[in-house]
Amino acid sequence: MNAPYVQQLSADVTVAPQLDPDAMAWAAQAGFKSVINNRPDFEAGPDQPTSAQMEQAAKAAGLAYAYLPVDPSVQTPQEIARFAQLLKDMPKPVLAFCRSGNRSTRLYKATL
Repeated sequence: MNAPYVQQLSADVTVAPQLDPDAMAWAAQAGFKSVINNRPDFEAGPDQPTSAQMEQAAKAAGLAYAYLPVDPSVQTPQEIARFAQLLKDMPKPVLAFCRSGNRSTRLYKATL
């Protein structure tokens, strides 16, 4: 598989647009230890991989996985706090993704 487009935000946090289950093996090979999925299931319709599919692929690749679905237009204080806690607790480096990478980026920046 070709490497997906990713944007490194810090030494421990990188974001990406929608990933597919095959990308979990790439993420592990690239040195990531954890994945956070910020995209609600079926946001783009039935062809979008579900969190369960992504979690199964992540665990098969030896990655820690968290599902924190957030609305693209607003991230609540509770969601921001949960994202900050995940970043604190999960093995690093962390790869977070959503549809475009923007909401994962906004969540990260809100934790600073």
